[in-house]
Amino acid sequence: MLKLYIGNKNYSSWSMRPWVLLKQAGIVFEEVRVRFDSFDAQSEFKRTIGAVSPTAKVPVLVDGDLVVWDTLAIAEYVAETHSDKKLWPTDAKARARARSVCAEMHSGFTALRSHCPMNIEANLVDTGALIWRDQAGVRADVQRLVGMWSALLQEHGGPLLFGEFTVADAYFAPVCMRLHTYALPVPATIRAYVDRVRTLPGVQAWIDEALAEKDFLDFEEPYRLRHTEAVSYTHLTLPTIYSV
Repeated sequence: MLKLYIGNKNYSSWSMRPWVLLKQAGIVFEEVRVRFDSFDAQSEFKRTIGAVSPTAKVPVLVDGDLVVWDTLAIAEYVAETHSDKKLWPTDAKARARARSVCAEMHSGFTALRSHCPMNIEANLVDTGALIWRDQAGVRADVQRLVGMWSALLQEHGGPLLFGEFTVADAYFAPVCMRLHTYALPVPATIRAYVDRVRTLPGVQAWIDEALAEKDFLDFEEPYRLRHTEAVSYTHLTLPTIYSV
């Protein structure tokens, strides 16, 4: 059986991608959650995941004696070994386009990822408004997402980016979480896509389990003092969050 090592569901956007892909596709796997305690070299997290993967980061997929790290490599391996699930579009041109947008997500959108770290449990509408006002890079990233998603939804007719569920939707699921948590302004058609992604069974299962964690980590969100606190963010500066 496949074994997927992940971090905290509330925070780990990279872990979310292969987990949702496997879950939504109905592929059986064993989840191994390695709790974030810190990312210092001697932390329990680093020691545990470092014994599995040379990068000491999550996610990691283990299939027998094979270890696959990096979300894009995991997606490619899962799609190749479960070709019946059609996790990439069947049309060659659409498939190339899907790989292109996933690769763009993999290496880009750094402003959105840095200023709006994934936090499923929190309601950060006020923070989102300040970020939208002050961070031109975030506005540019969202503009690019709107253009990309709008074109794909129009070309393939929805309800998802390439019609049916593919790796691309799993890849952008954490982005949908960010747009929702921070209430960043997007057109109605894009908001509808975000809502459709959030209600996919695989995504909803991740959200439910993230909400059930109740594992507040101050180093992931120093703008809140405790798990249930709703505070004003007017005088606070968001940190740079290093995704794993």
